[in-house]
Amino acid sequence: MNKKEVLEIRKQFTPDNCAITRICGCYVDHEKNIILESKDAFLSLPEEEEFKYFEIFRHTLSGTLGKNLVGMEFPLEQEEAGGTQEFLLKLRDTRLEDDALVQEFYEKIIENYDYGENYYIILIHSVYDIPGKSTAGDEMFDASDEVYAHIMCSICPVKMSKAGLSYNAVTNSIADRVRDWVVEQPVNGFLFPAFNDRSSDIHSVLTYAKNPEIEQPGLIETVLGSVMPLTPATQKETFQSILSETLEEDGDYEVVKSIHENLSEMIEENKDNPEPLTLSKTEVKKLLENSGVPEKNMETFEQVFAEKAGDKTELLATNITNTKRFDIETPDIVIKVNPERTDLIETKLIDGRQCLVIAVDDHVEVNGISVRTVPKRTITDPNMDEEEELL
Repeated sequence: MNKKEVLEIRKQFTPDNCAITRICGCYVDHEKNIILESKDAFLSLPEEEEFKYFEIFRHTLSGTLGKNLVGMEFPLEQEEAGGTQEFLLKLRDTRLEDDALVQEFYEKIIENYDYGENYYIILIHSVYDIPGKSTAGDEMFDASDEVYAHIMCSICPVKMSKAGLSYNAVTNSIADRVRDWVVEQPVNGFLFPAFNDRSSDIHSVLTYAKNPEIEQPGLIETVLGSVMPLTPATQKETFQSILSETLEEDGDYEVVKSIHENLSEMIEENKDNPEPLTLSKTEVKKLLENSGVPEKNMETFEQVFAEKAGDKTELLATNITNTKRFDIETPDIVIKVNPERTDLIETKLIDGRQCLVIAVDDHVEVNGISVRTVPKRTITDPNMDEEEELL
């Protein structure tokens, strides 16, 4: 799913657009015991509750594509009889009205979800009548050719509210606040089927993680039957490892700087594209070649990439570089450079030592104190008895 498709589904979580038919919930404690189960026609809920649920559902489709929101395809074996895809399709097609099936879903989550505190599983069924679009891109609500029936799961922490004082209007006094258990915004969730090309894609699921670095292999691999993707941090580490082993001793400053600049340029050119920029093995190879990596180093690239990432892995460009930072580090020194002014730094051999030379033409501060950028010059005036120091 791209940005526009995610936003199109998010817009359904409002009172005017709501197409949710049923909502089911399961409150689980830190010992994996079911404390409460609920099931309702969504529109039968009090209006105040609906608004709070809408906020949770919108959060489940929030964040950055490729980081918080990741589309995953089912492996072929999961699309066979008895696979996870078949189970999710049954949940959707029964509109969450098969209690035994919903109960089985809860049990799968509880058994495989790794969370040491209380949490609330919310499962909804929704039916979106997809409006057609004109050649100009305008929605035509009277020209729908497809209904997008889907389920969405949100997993929300349930935590005790903070202790404190509050005003008691009955006694007109300040007193100890009553603490209760509060359902917080979701930390994980998924949408099935994915809404790809503005249509149901039963071969894919969109997953959500508030913190993509906290992996949930049980949820992804067992409940959804998909393959656990590389986290953003792991993608960055993998890319750096691929570079290090490909460049070996030839990884000089200019080449690495060129790779960063070319990547940043590619991200900038893609910023208006609803699809996030991802790089396959072929595209990473082209990037390195265009950045001046010697041909002899590229001879081992494909083998290195396959070993570190796998032939079919795609890396999200914004995960493997930071366009807003350019840092240079030694064991004792860290230099932070404006990414747009990397030209101010060059490497030079001085007195037999490899040095980084920083061009300084403007104001310089050290620990908040302005320092001079031009050294003192000593000039001898033949008409004076002593040397005069001039700035």
